[in-house]
Amino acid sequence: MTTSVAMHMSDGLLNSPTTLLFIGVAVVGVGFAAVRARADLDDRTAPMAGLVAAFVFATQMLNFPVLAGVSGHLLGGALAAILVGPWVGALCVSIVLVVQALVFSDGGLSAIGANITNMALIGTAAGFLVALGLKRFAARGRTGLVAVAFVAALVNTVVASLGFVLEFAIGGDAAFDLGTVAATILGVHVLIGIGEGVITALTVGAVAAVRPDLVYLLRGTQKPLELRGKAAA
Repeated sequence: MTTSVAMHMSDGLLNSPTTLLFIGVAVVGVGFAAVRARADLDDRTAPMAGLVAAFVFATQMLNFPVLAGVSGHLLGGALAAILVGPWVGALCVSIVLVVQALVFSDGGLSAIGANITNMALIGTAAGFLVALGLKRFAARGRTGLVAVAFVAALVNTVVASLGFVLEFAIGGDAAFDLGTVAATILGVHVLIGIGEGVITALTVGAVAAVRPDLVYLLRGTQKPLELRGKAAA
């Protein structure tokens, strides 16, 4: 049985007009993120961004089983957004996806626009919006932060998979029933999202235990010092 990796789209899955459309969406989205990221890059964020990109790259190369014939891997959008912010996070995930497509053929070159749109733009935005909405819980302590990271990562994965469904509805093979495709994709990615949530929660919790001041989501709160104090205790 051939094992497939969910989320990364391959060449030929979408027709040419749809492929070009989402290449354009990705270019505009990444360009906008690059402009906005300038305000977030400082002495703390810049080195952290490099570490986040390297970590996401490494973990995306490691697959975990979900169902028979299907495996998943970390998308990284929520993790990156929580640690370095949504704009820098989107750039980190985009760079990872480009390198994987060019060097490791993980995801098709023609599908790079759709993959960036789903994982770097939609996923990162969804994860950060959830984390931002739950920020008051994250600021209460390390347990709250870990729980918020888990939820944000789970939502990030499911919403990113909805991007795939939308793209397939626009330019996918009409021979496949859209309802069946949507149900399969969403069902699989709920399971993948649980794995993503666990990895994200553990990683964010580990960073917060050592350097809570590096967690972008906690900026502007008084809890980072309390988190550090609890870790030291």
